[in-house]
Amino acid sequence: MELLSPAGNVEKLSYAYAYGADAAYIGLKKFSLRVKADNFYEDEYKKVIELKNKYPGKRLHCALNISFHDEEIDALKQNLDYFKQYPIDAFIVQDIGIVPLLQKEFPNAQLHLSTQASCVNSEAVKMYQKLGFSRIVLGREISLDQIKRIKDSVPDMELEAFVHGAMCIAYAGRCLMSAYLTGRSAQSGFCSHTCRWNFSVKEGKLTNEDDISPAKKLAQSGLLLLEEEQRKGEYFPVFEGDDFTAILSSKDLRMIDNLADFKAAGVDSLKIEGRMKSVYYVAMVTRAYRKALDAIEGKITAEEARPFIDELENVSHRESTSGFYYNKANADETTSGASDSKYQLAAEIEDEITGEAFEKIYELGQKNYSDFTSALEKMHPAAREARLKDLEIHTDRKVIPFEKNEGWKMYGMLPLNMIKCNENIEFVSPDFVSLTVTPDEYFIINPQTGTKLNWVCDGHPCVIYTKYTLSPASLLRTLDPDYVEGKIRDTGR
Repeated sequence: MELLSPAGNVEKLSYAYAYGADAAYIGLKKFSLRVKADNFYEDEYKKVIELKNKYPGKRLHCALNISFHDEEIDALKQNLDYFKQYPIDAFIVQDIGIVPLLQKEFPNAQLHLSTQASCVNSEAVKMYQKLGFSRIVLGREISLDQIKRIKDSVPDMELEAFVHGAMCIAYAGRCLMSAYLTGRSAQSGFCSHTCRWNFSVKEGKLTNEDDISPAKKLAQSGLLLLEEEQRKGEYFPVFEGDDFTAILSSKDLRMIDNLADFKAAGVDSLKIEGRMKSVYYVAMVTRAYRKALDAIEGKITAEEARPFIDELENVSHRESTSGFYYNKANADETTSGASDSKYQLAAEIEDEITGEAFEKIYELGQKNYSDFTSALEKMHPAAREARLKDLEIHTDRKVIPFEKNEGWKMYGMLPLNMIKCNENIEFVSPDFVSLTVTPDEYFIINPQTGTKLNWVCDGHPCVIYTKYTLSPASLLRTLDPDYVEGKIRDTGR
């Protein structure tokens, strides 16, 4: 089975491939249901081509899955020359109005039917096959038994199914809640995820009396108001009918321990949700499913895969469910709160620094230290004593060069969060689960001065010098100081 991972930008695409995805799906500006993701634009096709060359055999799928209006089809036609610069292997679409255009302009690209089309039966699959589709991304309102029936009926059609990530409570994600409450249509890629908001109920005043209960009367009156905790003073009307409620937040889908059942059902591609998720999410979730698949295929043992799978608990997530795959009742379970994790991604590890580049940083440190000590020696004794006392208080001002250590290696590093050099850090990579590194096993260095840093955060140029050998695409994570075990914070939507 193919492992298909999300990529909201070039950086995430790189990590998806590095951490084991066979294919990744991207969106292009204005034509994707995740317009809030970075998506791809301008000359990024050059970087994508480089990645495809770096990872031969990896596939690239492009989501053009909005519901197109005529003006959007016009815009698509105007951007065709730009799209053709991307090495796209398949387009994911829900609107059949653009199918003839894609078939004409991209004859070598496959057509994949988006889950937004809600295809959940074999007769529909046969119809889409006649239209030229080679793969169906099944609607998430389908069971594994139904998938097997479709595969048995149409064996030459590829079937793709979601296995991990956030789910929309609406049918195949076709939700009007966002458009109704905020004017942002999910079908145009602007979903505000209103089902995840935390609302309190405000009571209106009834004027008419009848036989129905006060609660039902209020719910059907149109006077029921919602106020979201971060949007004080902004009220949303809610009307309750006979068989529905307006606000439902679905649990996250997690099927990593059931992949053999997908294989038995005839699924060809396993899809991870999350083009708006972080680099850390893409890397860790992709890695876990890669190892789980490798175990099913006999490439590694289940025992070898398990530590990687267990790491899913260290990725932001909410309560999980098996969705519609086994029992519809599982899909009806809801939850509240945002995703959370005890870890934060602190830095991305870049290429190893060797040879002349390494020596330059080392020599800078030695020179700056020599200049610093020389300046101290030339000071008046009283001034020198005052300066030394100041350095004891403000340790960040000390000039401390690093010394060469046998077997240690230096890597470029892009900091993303606060790293304090007197605390443990952890490395994760495509090859090993995690590696805890103590303060005496690494130094963070300013490459512009060659001297040690006490701390670093986003925007600070730095390199890391450590006793450990790191594989390409390694990440550095730290414990989130604000995390509280057992309490899910509202850190985002």
